Amino acid sequence: MTHAEARAELAAAFRWTAREGMHEGVANHFSLAVNDDGTEFLINPKKHFSRIRASDLWVIDANDPDSATGDDAPDPTAWGLHASLHRHVPHARCAMHVHSTYATVLACLADSRLPPIDQSSAMFYNRQVVDEEYGGLALEEEGTRCARLFQDPSVRTMIMGNHGVLVIGETVAETFMRLYYFERAARTYILGLQTGRALRELSPEIAERTAAQQEGDAAAEADFLRGLRDVLDAEDPDYAT
Repeated sequence: MTHAEARAELAAAFRWTAREGMHEGVANHFSLAVNDDGTEFLINPKKHFSRIRASDLWVIDANDPDSATGDDAPDPTAWGLHASLHRHVPHARCAMHVHSTYATVLACLADSRLPPIDQSSAMFYNRQVVDEEYGGLALEEEGTRCARLFQDPSVRTMIMGNHGVLVIGETVAETFMRLYYFERAARTYILGLQTGRALRELSPEIAERTAAQQEGDAAAEADFLRGLRDVLDAEDPDYAT
């Protein structure tokens, strides 16, 4: 099995996404570049997130649409969104797109910005972009438009208005940690709004400091993913096969 460790890491992310209820069955996609220029990438076929195994993942060439065809091939939106990202955004080595509950609620608000109201939401301060021009399913043209919103390397989270969330990173650990904490931060924010009481937003100075303190810690990211994989190794070890 080529790219065995990369496949196992990505499969673990699928399994944990299912455990957290952040999936939509066989819909939504995670991808990971496996060559130097990022144009060849792993991606999930039409298989339920809770059943994805390392060996199930396809290798697709972002410059060859035919590589995304065949039995159980990823759906056209997987090609449209992820191939565009891997062609046009070199620092998007990994990309994860879901319609998780609280991120999607946030994406449906007139103001879809996630404000820094706690430590987790501060991770995304000045590091998020809101796509306010939803144009339908993420086919080729729409995927290319979305990719253009990631040209600033400091922005690695896109709140896709009327759609969901898209997170990019350089490793599976970095990207999945960001996706996981974004959903939890969005949950805190939405529940806070439901109280009807005023929220205590961090000052710009403290929000930026907190974001910087949590940024680029590869060891913490690796520990996060390793912890999830330890649970899966004990309870659901076929993810890595």
